Amino acid sequence: MTHFSGNAQTMSLLAFTAVATVTLLLCVMTGPDGDDLDEFYTGYGSLSPLRNGLAIAGDYISAASVLGTGGVIALCGYDGIVLALATALSLMLLMFLLAEPLRNAGRFTMGDALARRMPGRAVRITASLVTLAALLPLMLVQLAGTGQLLAFILGFSSDALKTGVIIGLGALMISYAAIGGMKGTALIQILKIVMLLGSGAVVALLVLNRFDWDLAALFDAAAAKSGAGPAFLHSGLEFAGGASPRLDMITSELTVVLGGACLPHITMRMYTASSARQVRRSMSWAVSCVVLFVLVVTIVAVGATALLGRAAIAGADPRGNTAYLLGSRAVFGADASYAETLLFTTVTTAIFLTVLASVAGMILACANSLAHDVFATRVREMSPRREMLLARLSALGAGVPAILLAAQVQHRSLQPLVTLSFCIGASALAPALVYSLFWRRYTRAGLLATLIGGTLSVLLLMPGTNLVSGSPVAAFPEADFNWFPFTTTGLVTIPLGFALGWAGTLLSGRRTAQEQRHQYEAVEGWILAGAVRRGG
Repeated sequence: MTHFSGNAQTMSLLAFTAVATVTLLLCVMTGPDGDDLDEFYTGYGSLSPLRNGLAIAGDYISAASVLGTGGVIALCGYDGIVLALATALSLMLLMFLLAEPLRNAGRFTMGDALARRMPGRAVRITASLVTLAALLPLMLVQLAGTGQLLAFILGFSSDALKTGVIIGLGALMISYAAIGGMKGTALIQILKIVMLLGSGAVVALLVLNRFDWDLAALFDAAAAKSGAGPAFLHSGLEFAGGASPRLDMITSELTVVLGGACLPHITMRMYTASSARQVRRSMSWAVSCVVLFVLVVTIVAVGATALLGRAAIAGADPRGNTAYLLGSRAVFGADASYAETLLFTTVTTAIFLTVLASVAGMILACANSLAHDVFATRVREMSPRREMLLARLSALGAGVPAILLAAQVQHRSLQPLVTLSFCIGASALAPALVYSLFWRRYTRAGLLATLIGGTLSVLLLMPGTNLVSGSPVAAFPEADFNWFPFTTTGLVTIPLGFALGWAGTLLSGRRTAQEQRHQYEAVEGWILAGAVRRGG
């Protein structure tokens, strides 16, 4: 039951084509005028809290979240569920700690938020480079995974076809970002999250119905077919065999909690809220959606293990990335009715749309940062029309290299790239945001030390982790240069990112620290309380 029927494949292909056409048309219809920067970057803050919350949740729940988290739950049980909960906790942290100050401090980009108290091109350019470093790996994962995903659903195996899918869908995603801007991509995110949660909730209810609405029976059946027995329901299975399994697990979850919600394509949604009250209400809706997603993906993935067993799931994909789809198909049994096939088609279409929407949001964040933080700051006065053109060209400039690189890495394990993005978020962006928004003494030197040092330390340590080499499921299974015996770099790089910011501030000198403290105090009311509406 790991292969799909011809009817399901035909319906999925038709649905994919229809969705791609309709969403591109939506972007054309809602795209901004040629010289309206506010509409392109923020959509004028015109989305209601519900729609903005759905868009935030849509950006936050990427294809890697659905497929990757589902795979870890299906194969590792308890550890996967903890990972899913960590993703929800990360968004809660953003909601309670950073959302309002970010909305008050920023205008269009992460560079705006950081430069609010420390103006200067160096800060903006560094913020843009870190934005690219954090989001490019995630874009590669989504794009490279698209070819594999469609090959799995539609039943083809040609490498040339997979590469063609990556190129074609990559071009479509660039079009979304360049034509639709913030408002167009938000509408796609809303459509995606409604389809994903709606179809997933129905499948989860069907899974529970198969086990007579008894969660204990569902989990016991999964444990029995997991190949691990009772260990499936206890911590340690995912990291078994490592030097320090418990420490590795804690570090991995901390990296997800700190890094997930600080990624630039998530924080840019804070700037679309028109007031502090609006951003609070938007985040409430977003957190509710993510909590529902955690429940859905847990039940469907555990159901996949209970119905199919670990061997079938690992046979389809060693990391279990197809578990969510397999569980959605297995719940219907051997002979699916037309209505059941239609529901499964909705599930596959929601995953397809998730890939499209996720990459479009990331390309938009990169394009906004390049145009606004790098190119627009080179001249004292740039016309809105020219900056808009630069933003659209930047979407092309960020998207094309991502497509080319994705075609090269599609046959490797993509997990190191996901982890790399989250590690940069946790080690560079999280310390920089916390210090910039809340620490009065923080200086420009401290900020640059955090961003540059945190990012470089991750890039230095990541190749030595066990995700890159030293295991059969690593990116380079034939090699072994695993000198850093952990799954993520967070154990070293998260405290280092905070320490570098502190050290850079101390080394700035008393006079510089006092000057920049006065600069912060001048905007403190704007940042913490929104006392004055942010300007250009």
